[in-house]
Amino acid sequence: MQLADLTSPAVRALSRDTPVVVPVAALEQHGQHLPLFTDSLLLGEIVRRAAARLTDRVLFAPLQWLGNSEHHLDFAGTLSAPPRAYLDLLGGLMENFIRHGFRRLVFVNGHGGNNVPGQQAVFEVRQRHRERSDLLLLFATYWRLGGHPREADPTLAQEHMGHACEWETSMILRIAPQLVGDYHRLKPVATGDAFEPAARGWVTQDRSAAGHIGSPHLATAEKGERLLRGFTDDVVALLERVLRWDGQSWNG
Repeated sequence: MQLADLTSPAVRALSRDTPVVVPVAALEQHGQHLPLFTDSLLLGEIVRRAAARLTDRVLFAPLQWLGNSEHHLDFAGTLSAPPRAYLDLLGGLMENFIRHGFRRLVFVNGHGGNNVPGQQAVFEVRQRHRERSDLLLLFATYWRLGGHPREADPTLAQEHMGHACEWETSMILRIAPQLVGDYHRLKPVATGDAFEPAARGWVTQDRSAAGHIGSPHLATAEKGERLLRGFTDDVVALLERVLRWDGQSWNG
């Protein structure tokens, strides 16, 4: 079900155990070859596929395209909500749905920069409603849901998501090839950090003057379709678990 398509009485008539999904992404630079809307395009496609499989069991809010992209602001075209403003936006959305009586709220995220404020927002709202045991508040990034794309597709070179990388370039080649610039001559930019597992503060130019991180030159549309299928499976599996939750216990 799409929230934007429903009337207010139709929403009022829904079970308050209906999971509510809020997709969150970004509008930011994606190297020299991918559109600014890459994260939102990819998450929108994954959510579209997931919604088609979950029919009338899950309520999907419209995709929130403005994300926390401060680390990309040195590149033209990037738009960003400052971290505290973004955290408050997500918290306010949760409070809206809680006010309407919904109890199972899931952010599905498509941009790495949203992870920290998203998890903090979920934490803060849970503390404000600490007397309740019937709330399930989740923040989930689609490529961190436990799938192993490289095991499913040995043709992939990257083991992890980068930025405007083999994975993202492949998926955009699958859904919007007309938006992809010349990626064949781009040189790979190494992922990872010598100080891991410590979390390092960084801006994109610390890591990549070109704006991409990973190996976009290895992308193909065929890899993109396999990635999209796998990530959709992961999102659907999470939402099936939310549907099965017993409404009270830690493990459901």
